[in-house]
Amino acid sequence: MRKIIKLIILSIFISCSLQKKTIMNKKHFIFYTEYNQFYISSDKGKFLSSEILTDETSYTSRLSLENNALVVFTQSYGNIEGEIEVLPKPNIIGDYSNYDHVVEGGINVQSGELQILNCPDNNLELSLKIDPGTYRVRIYSSNLDSVKETDLTNDTDDDYYRIELWKSDDMERKVLKQYEYK
Repeated sequence: MRKIIKLIILSIFISCSLQKKTIMNKKHFIFYTEYNQFYISSDKGKFLSSEILTDETSYTSRLSLENNALVVFTQSYGNIEGEIEVLPKPNIIGDYSNYDHVVEGGINVQSGELQILNCPDNNLELSLKIDPGTYRVRIYSSNLDSVKETDLTNDTDDDYYRIELWKSDDMERKVLKQYEYK
């Protein structure tokens, strides 16, 4: 009987260790970007070779869904700070009062590499190795009222962007909390 139990435990251990695991990453970023936007891409910005078709909804939702990419619209023009984290499942947050704006969308990451690119140069600012597939992306924007001039570089801007992503087939854009301009 003990041998059977040992064999069962050993087989469970081997089975679990052989399963492919998603690489968990959490990284901080700070970089310079212009035109109140930056890109989250899986193909090094190839989507930028065509004209980005954004509508008014993209600007108010602060997120445009492009082919293998997302355009994140920021409050400040200049230095952008935040963090990005790959999660095994979405965070359940019922109260968004700590954030000014929260939006979700989907991205297809077939390359296994997720990049953050600045605008308009498309310089690679951050890269994450992740399992290929489709992901849900949630962007929390905070301290947006600290930005007094949205079209000028200013050292006092303190807006912050937290980005979370997890595997999901849901690619639709959805605003969870809308920022109201003051």
